[in-house]
Amino acid sequence: MTDTLAPAAVAAPGATRTAKRHAFRWAVDDAVTITWRNLTKMRRMPQLLVFATVQPVIFVLMFRYVFGGAINTGPIPYVDYLMPGIFAQTVTFGSLQTGVGLAEDLRTGLIERFRALPMARSAVLAGRTLADLVRNVFVVLLMVVVGFLVGWHLHTNALALVAGIGVLLAFAFALTWLFAIVGLATGDPETAQAASFPLLAPLVFASTAFVPLKSMPGWLQAFAAHQPVSVTVDAVRDLTVGGPTTHDVLISLAWSIGMVVVFAPLAVRRYRRAG
Repeated sequence: MTDTLAPAAVAAPGATRTAKRHAFRWAVDDAVTITWRNLTKMRRMPQLLVFATVQPVIFVLMFRYVFGGAINTGPIPYVDYLMPGIFAQTVTFGSLQTGVGLAEDLRTGLIERFRALPMARSAVLAGRTLADLVRNVFVVLLMVVVGFLVGWHLHTNALALVAGIGVLLAFAFALTWLFAIVGLATGDPETAQAASFPLLAPLVFASTAFVPLKSMPGWLQAFAAHQPVSVTVDAVRDLTVGGPTTHDVLISLAWSIGMVVVFAPLAVRRYRRAG
């Protein structure tokens, strides 16, 4: 009796590992499918990309030619100081589209249909955030071109610029998980957009994106110096203007990793209860 049961007992752990590998592969396949679905929607509605770039282009023109002359950035030309902030502002404001898109899917009942299918619970959220990451790649590259057109100069090299874009995209990916929670919690696109702005405004405008830290009141400097947008802007600015980069880059990546670790499980939990 014991000899008969022993092989099954030995084989059980291997079978469990195989099942886990299959489950992981299916989850990845499901996420890729949802990513492709969202990218196809963007391709069929190019106006989504057009409007995603109009606002940051307007910000570039306003700060470059209207406000730039009144802002003192020392030896660094203002346009060179400005563009890393514009890049961060672009991906930060763009991240709320994750919440808006999920809220729209929730309102139309698409989320309910997804949950009725034999697919990984995380696939819908992973697919949405990955699709928005691809969109951010396109938008950031376009803004780099716009920056060069308005006189932005790269003081380092192409490799440092690529590293800066990587830091930006990591931060953008982390933010999409936060706004996924907002979209799932509100369940309505207009409400999701309205609820996101009180989170976005302090992060973007109370940061070093557009003005030096020393120009702010002392009480605001404490917040602006350590919040994630400022840290990311400073990291990208170090990589494009020059100077010590390791500290700011590591802090920005730590913020990004920390936000994913915290917000991704919360978003998946909220997705399970949404509806």
